[in-house]
Amino acid sequence: MSAARSPALLRHILIVLGCVLALATAAFPSKGGVARHVVIPQDSGASRLEGFPDVPLSRSARKVEVTRVAGKGDDLPVTVGIPLPPGLLRDASQVRLLDEHGSEVAVAVKPMLTWHFRDGSLRAVRVQFHGPPGTYYFAFDAPRTKSVTGWSYGDGLVGGEPAAIASLAPEWLTSSLIAGPQSVAAPGEPYARYVDAQFRWARAMPTGDTTAWLFDRPSALFKAYVRTGRVDYLEAAEASYRWYMAGIKRDGIPASPSCGGGWLPDGKPCDVKYVYIEPILLAVALTGDDSMHDAGLVEKMAELWHSGGWNGPPGPYRYATDYFTERLAGLGLVETVAAYELTGEARYRERIDARVGWLYEHQRHNPDGLGDDGSWRNSWNVHENDRGGKDDVRGTSPWMSENIVDGLWHAWLVTADARIPGMIAAFGHYLERYGWISADLLVPPHDWRNDCSGPGGQIAWYWSSSQAKLPALMKIQESEGWYSDGHTVELGLPVAAAWYFERDPARAAALKKRFKALAASYGPACAAISDTLRRFNWNNRGAGVAQWMMAQPAGAGLGAAPPMRTAGGVSP
Repeated sequence: MSAARSPALLRHILIVLGCVLALATAAFPSKGGVARHVVIPQDSGASRLEGFPDVPLSRSARKVEVTRVAGKGDDLPVTVGIPLPPGLLRDASQVRLLDEHGSEVAVAVKPMLTWHFRDGSLRAVRVQFHGPPGTYYFAFDAPRTKSVTGWSYGDGLVGGEPAAIASLAPEWLTSSLIAGPQSVAAPGEPYARYVDAQFRWARAMPTGDTTAWLFDRPSALFKAYVRTGRVDYLEAAEASYRWYMAGIKRDGIPASPSCGGGWLPDGKPCDVKYVYIEPILLAVALTGDDSMHDAGLVEKMAELWHSGGWNGPPGPYRYATDYFTERLAGLGLVETVAAYELTGEARYRERIDARVGWLYEHQRHNPDGLGDDGSWRNSWNVHENDRGGKDDVRGTSPWMSENIVDGLWHAWLVTADARIPGMIAAFGHYLERYGWISADLLVPPHDWRNDCSGPGGQIAWYWSSSQAKLPALMKIQESEGWYSDGHTVELGLPVAAAWYFERDPARAAALKKRFKALAASYGPACAAISDTLRRFNWNNRGAGVAQWMMAQPAGAGLGAAPPMRTAGGVSP
């Protein structure tokens, strides 16, 4: 039967030709250019990611810069991770590496991650080769013709350091969505200058202070690299990641008191707030390092979050006297999402839904009977492990709630859960009404701000409330909240995320004004404060995406939900 007489066969041929032409044209344009995420026909199962960054496929965007670290000579073993946007590549044999003259370099290529929750395309590949420092380029325009045998990542280390480290262009990294949608740090951007100034004291690895790893130092550094392409950020991230992962407990069951999967350097492996899976995802995609984990270890780390370690199993907030911290709720969601991104296992997907559901009910139907104010209201006394204390204050921690917003953002990118945009917008509205300390209260002896941010510096309550009287909040602020504006930078995330999902013009205008005012905390004097080393982590692990969010129209996220793969293909 001829193709002309078979509409189904003809349609199939056209789809295949469309896929080939789309890849060939988008992956290696002769004069540079930009490819939308919609690079393959929808019928082929590719994701549509309207509203997210375009994929730049110019030669400069595909640059690989190899920098010598601990190796010698010009025959350096080089390993580089290349993250990929959805729908771009399905066959690793199409990955080639070219030198500056356009000649193909012999490489080993290994698929590392897939977009299993989108369209099944490749999410990251590892490329290994031997060569001198310098500039190379990756391409997907033709089948690879020169191959070598790969090696274990650890075999490329010299004295525990990489012989060489390979960095990519920020235009590629940000559009790959490996850290969600991001914007390239623009020249002179205040937030990027702030991170750079902090890095001057945060660069040295704090092996003697275990609290300096709280809030996930490796991920904060990897994300700084994604926005800038800076090799010094990547080198610090790689070193921090390997030091952190070397401390993960490999034996024992993932429950108290054994707590396999917990972190040992702090002497408290059952303290789950030090258990991070997200840096594994980032390291695999950005450095190609798969030597510090296996499936069993990821499972133990995820199961330890599920058992709760010494905090007990997580669950819904059923009673006003339940123990709850915004940090545990938020970090637990972030790490559960990361476990699902790494493995694609259904149990982690179910746990994401459960955790989002607990937060949804907590926010909408608080068991204290005091109504819905947009926060995850809980007990100050129980929060501080003082269950017998008097004069309880029902409220929430604005800066710890940033962890919840970060977790919800991660979950939305993976699940497109329709509940999440409203949850984030509601907390942004709460923060605007009740989270920030009014300027008329910031007078001696109650000016709790650090002088670094100047007279216009923004500061949130250490403990905020829609219910408590002002004296009760001020009492807590006097006791715990001096210089709590050290948390202002990360509060850019809940402000910007609310903007991204806010449809009300008046509320959006207030959020935009607030975000602009937060810039006072980006100043050099604030960035130089290093008395608490974990400040680098809490400020920057989730806040970078705020710059991208605020560059979008208000409410843009309401029409940009990423489609998920369903039993029948990609949802519309």
